[in-house]
Amino acid sequence: MQKILIANRGEIARRVIRAARGLGIRTAVVHSDADADALFVREADESVRLEGTAAADTYLMANLIIEAAQQVGADAVHPGYGFLSENADFAEACVAAGLTFIGPPPAAIRSMGDKVTSKEIMAASGVPTLQGVTVTDGEGQDLRAALADIGLPAIVKASAGGGGRGMRVVNTADELLGAVESAQREAKAAFGDGTVFIERYLAPSRHIEVQIVADDHGQVAALFERECSIQRRHQKVVEEAPSPVVDEAWRARLMDAAVKAARAVDYRGAGTVEFIAGNDGTFAFLEMNTRLQVEHPVTECITGLDLVALQIAVARGEALPAEALNPTIDGHAIEVRLCAEDPAAGYLPVSGTFEVFEVGGEGIRVDTGVESGSVVSPYYDSMVAKVIAHGPTRRIAADRLADALTRARLHGLTTNRDLLVRILRSPEYLAGDTTTDFLQRVSGLTEPLTSELTHRHNAVAAALAIAAARAADRDVQAGLPIGWRNNRATLESVELKGEGDPIKVAYHLQNPTTPTVEVNDEPVSIELHPTGSDEIDLTIGGVRRCYRVQLLGKAGGDGVLVDSVNGSSSFVLVDPLPAPGANGPAGGLIAPMPGAIVRVLVAEGDTVAAGTPLLVMEAMKMEHTITSPADGVVRSINVAQGTQVERGAVLVEMAEEAS
Repeated sequence: MQKILIANRGEIARRVIRAARGLGIRTAVVHSDADADALFVREADESVRLEGTAAADTYLMANLIIEAAQQVGADAVHPGYGFLSENADFAEACVAAGLTFIGPPPAAIRSMGDKVTSKEIMAASGVPTLQGVTVTDGEGQDLRAALADIGLPAIVKASAGGGGRGMRVVNTADELLGAVESAQREAKAAFGDGTVFIERYLAPSRHIEVQIVADDHGQVAALFERECSIQRRHQKVVEEAPSPVVDEAWRARLMDAAVKAARAVDYRGAGTVEFIAGNDGTFAFLEMNTRLQVEHPVTECITGLDLVALQIAVARGEALPAEALNPTIDGHAIEVRLCAEDPAAGYLPVSGTFEVFEVGGEGIRVDTGVESGSVVSPYYDSMVAKVIAHGPTRRIAADRLADALTRARLHGLTTNRDLLVRILRSPEYLAGDTTTDFLQRVSGLTEPLTSELTHRHNAVAAALAIAAARAADRDVQAGLPIGWRNNRATLESVELKGEGDPIKVAYHLQNPTTPTVEVNDEPVSIELHPTGSDEIDLTIGGVRRCYRVQLLGKAGGDGVLVDSVNGSSSFVLVDPLPAPGANGPAGGLIAPMPGAIVRVLVAEGDTVAAGTPLLVMEAMKMEHTITSPADGVVRSINVAQGTQVERGAVLVEMAEEAS
């Protein structure tokens, strides 16, 4: 194996590049037009463009990927996770083209991809299972009868993939048909296969999985369990290894079941056997992911093993080493998925440019596909990084991870950073009370980390940086102190808009160490200390802190980014004379993210109630329903099915309901 073509993108592509380089293997990648300037493209030895942006036109095009592998002279393909990683036809096509597929045999992928068949195989192998049914494309299937056999609540799942795409919880029989149709569309867009299945939904419960690796020599290694119970919209948010509730006896039973599952399908390579579990030690088979998992780093941290290197070794025909067959647990590891999302909009995905992206710290590993200046497109998953902490104990790992996230500099796009920190510091999490309903039952998780007081302090630092930049830019009387006046009547001021209400900072800087400052017309006692060009060393209220300030555009005209130990702020300068119409049309519903319109559910002239679904958007491989914020009448619809829209585009204009 001399060169690997990586049929994926982002952080997992970079992860495979890193492992291959450590083994002296060259790498090539494919990329869409949206990813042309991405980190993984620059880091690979070679790259091949796949024309287009949508996954269905690029990363899901098996024939184009195989052609790319042949074009660069690769002799192996690594599928990463998602996209074609669990597509048996793609694995077979690679083999037929003379390429080594770095993954399990196609037969194992196919048998585990069929959820009904996989459960039958597991049951025959002595692994506990849940009842379920596959939804076929043929007409006449009695889904209500199947639901009656399964019971409520139930869950609709994509057969061909995971990651939360193509999943819908069904609480009543009336919800079933709509949930199935929506899940099928989403699964088709994400994985190229719209097949879904229905099974009983158990809640609250725990999501516990076991990492396995198998070789061609009859050896199967179970590398302990991971707990991934904290989820939102069926996507994992926090993962850790080992589980905080699994004891040695329970662990032995889980690992034994996982090994049985692997042997039942003659598995080879890295894979994960997922279970739904109760606090009492009971568990049932959910599915087998025939690929590397997003959360594989936590297993690597506690075992010291390189799972990607093991995948490559197995694909070369090598036997598993002794350290994989006799693993030990070293401490505790926790991973969080840092996503480009807007908390104020229900954690909808967002896209745009990261002006600043800096994450790190003691005992911290960061797997990411972005850097400062990277563009996050609307075409793929919203996850921008996996941040992992490893420590001797679970509490130390949690504290390290929370601290690293708090200190991270993340500007330009909103993220779920505050939620992650709140989770890690919550008493429930620290106690190991991490069932699948965690986000629904634990209070206080949505509170922002940065307080109003910190935003005001950050605004002072921003205003002082703006004043210094303006002074440095002036051509007349450059030698005079900042803000010097012969006969001062009023303070200079700037108005900054960030989170919450605008903050007005007025200042007079004739005294460079103890300037006069007012925040929202209230005097503030401050002291300035000499420091570097990108920092404001400032004492406010008797406490001295350093504030890292970055001005975007001339003197912050395009924005000001501030980071302090107490939190971050992103400000824009408020224009005292805004252009007419700057706030958009009255009654306009705007797109919360870039995406495509999947369905328009109303017509012009319709009278709707608050909460009525108006249209459905698809962005970042998930569907999002736009609803009416109040009772009213649909005045105009500015989009149609298939329309591509940018964030902020006016989708529907509403008028108040006539009296």
